[in-house]
Amino acid sequence: MDDVVSIDTLAAVAAVALLAALLVGLLPRLPVPQVVLLLVGGVVIGPHVLGIGSPAGVQVLADVGLGFVFLLAGYELDLRLFRQDAGRRALLSWAVSFGLAAVVVGLLTAAGLVEAFLPVALGLTTTALGTLLPVLREEGLLHGRLGRYLLAAGGVGELLPVLVIAVFLGSQGRVTALVSLGGVAALAVLLGLLRHGVRDGSRLADVVRAGQHETAQITLRGTILLLLTLVALTDRFHLDAVLGAFLAGIVLRRWVGEAAPELESKLDAVGYGFFVPLFFVYSGMNLDLPAIAAAPLLLVLFLVLMLAVRGGPVLLVYRRVLDRRERCQTALVSATALPVLVALTEIAVRSGTMTSDDAAALVGAGMVTVLVFPAVVVALGRGPARPAASPSPADPVGPAR
Repeated sequence: MDDVVSIDTLAAVAAVALLAALLVGLLPRLPVPQVVLLLVGGVVIGPHVLGIGSPAGVQVLADVGLGFVFLLAGYELDLRLFRQDAGRRALLSWAVSFGLAAVVVGLLTAAGLVEAFLPVALGLTTTALGTLLPVLREEGLLHGRLGRYLLAAGGVGELLPVLVIAVFLGSQGRVTALVSLGGVAALAVLLGLLRHGVRDGSRLADVVRAGQHETAQITLRGTILLLLTLVALTDRFHLDAVLGAFLAGIVLRRWVGEAAPELESKLDAVGYGFFVPLFFVYSGMNLDLPAIAAAPLLLVLFLVLMLAVRGGPVLLVYRRVLDRRERCQTALVSATALPVLVALTEIAVRSGTMTSDDAAALVGAGMVTVLVFPAVVVALGRGPARPAASPSPADPVGPAR
């Protein structure tokens, strides 16, 4: 059965996850993000190379890892950015990118080069903000005006593709997906109201506060229960649950972001310590290497389109607020796509809306963007300083957080 966990495969996946973390720590100058090492490790232990493990042996746990990817992405997203000029320009640039992607992929579909129109078009507009955050933070690129624009562009590149796939790619149909979206929104409002109902000094508030540490871990258990409930809503991991995981992260930030900051470190430990790397190793095991080898030019085509379709509009939309070098950095950050892209292709293949050939080429192109684009962003940031463009009056000076 597909839902039976194989302990042998799980042990191999855990070994890959540990080895990837050790390599990043022992080789700090290694120009390869950890997510790429996890994917490559999954390929090595997968059926196309060593055949040590089967993806079906860890699929159930990988589903939970996929949920954690979007939960943590939602938790990191600061919605206040979208009330600023940075958020408005990010929305505009993504809309232009999606329009361009629809036109280009439509032509490719008509020519017979691509079989999955919407998943491919959407894949060209995603952004790997979660992968880029450690690099951007280490280089000091998240501070001030440029940092706000980078965060907003990355946040939109994660949020909007999730919303689109939930409505248009769900296996339950658009009406059901829209109803589900409305239900999740209503749940978010309800949770927000309940948050105001849990007053400081009340018995429930005291119990929650006292049970956050040691053996109780109430807030962490509640978060995992929420996520697993969303995963269990369907027999398979459908798009509605993915959207719910992302919005759950946003709601959790409002619920406990300031009252219990230690929850973030706990979620990082559980998510990034086990479930998230397991998902990426699983995705590497599922990567269709023969399909990439049979059509390498498709990978190159997707790589060029990612840079042109996602990064090109940024160069125009941000002309009056960022200088040329900063616009190039923002364009490269926007065009870097892997974690959300991996999740999107996994979901689309499972729902039958995307072929494994297109999925393999997209993920391969995403791996190249993660390998190359962040290094160029860092190199541009270390170049000679240039006069900054005047900030927009609508964008206040200072960090958004």
